[in-house]
Amino acid sequence: MACTNNEILETFEAALAQLRVPEEPELLYMPIIYSMSGGGKRLRPVLLLLTTEAFGGSIEEAMSAALAVEIFHNFTLLHDDIMDNADVRRGKPSVYAKWGGNVALLSGDAMLISAYKYLARISSDVLPRVMNIFTDMALEVCEGQQYDMDFETISKVSVEEYMQMIERKTSALLSGSAMIGATMAGALEEDVKKIYRFATELGLAFQLQDDVLDSYGDTALGKKIGGDILEGKKTYLMVQALNRASAEEREVLCTTHRRTDISDAEKISIIKELYDRLDVKRIAEQQIELRFERALAVLDTLSIGGERAATLVEFARNLMGRKK
Repeated sequence: MACTNNEILETFEAALAQLRVPEEPELLYMPIIYSMSGGGKRLRPVLLLLTTEAFGGSIEEAMSAALAVEIFHNFTLLHDDIMDNADVRRGKPSVYAKWGGNVALLSGDAMLISAYKYLARISSDVLPRVMNIFTDMALEVCEGQQYDMDFETISKVSVEEYMQMIERKTSALLSGSAMIGATMAGALEEDVKKIYRFATELGLAFQLQDDVLDSYGDTALGKKIGGDILEGKKTYLMVQALNRASAEEREVLCTTHRRTDISDAEKISIIKELYDRLDVKRIAEQQIELRFERALAVLDTLSIGGERAATLVEFARNLMGRKK
């Protein structure tokens, strides 16, 4: 009987708790322990292990790959916080805020190296293929981050460009994890390609939903509402608005976050009024639904059948906060 999503998560957390990190030099390794124990949903390693099991593979044999993916993901967060000057990560001071940029940079580098170290522990039969997937995934994440930074200085970004950026920055880690899981289980090449499409579409839906929740979510979710607006960040909502707005409206969209004569609440209100007028929330929600349905449709075409893919359906619904 297949493990549930929660059982897989518990199994992974138990393995993560067994990680042994050197004590010295303290300023290199303590931030790694601090960041890895900071919680998080563990989405990527859980998807990797769920995919492995769905295709008949061994969770135990795939655990090193799952650890590698999670260590890599946390490495990207350390470096992201340096680039974003972020003081908080998962509700507590970021490594960057707590120890400074130099420590965050070097500890992040050590995490990247450690990720490859864990990856090298998997079976030699699949290691070359998994290594290629992992390396391509890692490069895509870097590409996505660079495009995201480029967008800060570009006045107009197309919807297509934005989708390509989040496919690299957000979806790549999910799709790479799913492909590694399928490869570890010896899945057919056609199924590996399909699981890539499933995770890519799901990752896009997840990021678009995150964009919407930043402006329209409930504070009970633990997310600060309007943070992207105050940063002047080009989210899907902002990109759609800029492409649909008049010249006068574009000026408001581009400059409101920099105004010093009004409060943050007023800035958020002004931009959300424009979003409502330009109907971008509805457009975003349609796109979320489209991507989510595409992801689920891919699972119906896998050679393993519906029963063994059920845990992947459960993962997708849990990720998007859906009951059915």
